[in-house]
Amino acid sequence: MSKRLVPSMTALQCFEAAARHLNFTRAAQELHLTQSAVSKQVAQLEELLRHHLFLRIRRRLQLTPAGALYLAEVNKILTQLDMSSRYVLTYGEQTEVLKVATQPSFGVRWLIPRLKGFGKRHPNIHLDIRNEMEPFALLQGSADVVFFYGRGTWPGATCIELFGEEVVPVCAPELISDGELKGPADVAARVLLQSTSRPEAWHEWFLEQGLHTDNSYQGPRFDTFYMALSAAQSGCGVALVPRYLASRELAEGSLVIAWEHAMQSPGKHYLAYAEHAAEVPKVRALVEWIGVGQ
Repeated sequence: MSKRLVPSMTALQCFEAAARHLNFTRAAQELHLTQSAVSKQVAQLEELLRHHLFLRIRRRLQLTPAGALYLAEVNKILTQLDMSSRYVLTYGEQTEVLKVATQPSFGVRWLIPRLKGFGKRHPNIHLDIRNEMEPFALLQGSADVVFFYGRGTWPGATCIELFGEEVVPVCAPELISDGELKGPADVAARVLLQSTSRPEAWHEWFLEQGLHTDNSYQGPRFDTFYMALSAAQSGCGVALVPRYLASRELAEGSLVIAWEHAMQSPGKHYLAYAEHAAEVPKVRALVEWIGVGQ
């Protein structure tokens, strides 16, 4: 294995401070080092990288193009190290981290409300919840449990079905205040809010009702259903979303059903974990808390 090109943390900190101040003396004062020590660290870094990072012009520093490029990369490294260090501070010695990946809208509307009380029941399990559009996190080892929408098969994973869903067209009440929509053709005449994750949804919804329209793929496109719901609430158009995601707004009256035709989604929602993790206590704790079995 070839030797890694890894400069010291001191060298990176000296370079970052000098680049920020464009002054070795101020960088040295900030780092509680001597000016010569900072200068030496930067010189060693330049030798390692085989590029000049600074131009010395009339006793003033100026970043070279290579220096500016390297500064952006070093800032990423130092920021990540800072975040990781603060991250560890949040854990006790007996704490286990349970990494959970979920799709954004599902996480906000379905998963998070169901996690209330989990921390009290399992005080030694620290939940780390992140947004993921697909369950790749399992294979990459960056998640212990994944919630996803799909067909329920994933290599090397145990997938447990949670529920199916149906999608309905919703909009702000004022969008149809001039009269009830009489059918899907009236819906097609409105602005259709599109979902990036399900680009065929409107086309299939119209097709189920025997309507062919050129508008089914047109309209503003959103990465998440949550964003599409917000746009619909704001009166931007009609969103085709899973009914469970819009249940709160429908009950409150801030959204209404534009046309009462519900289409069953082809996929379902699943909880998944790696096959080898079936008996891992923290994984079992979450599976049992969600209340699903095999």
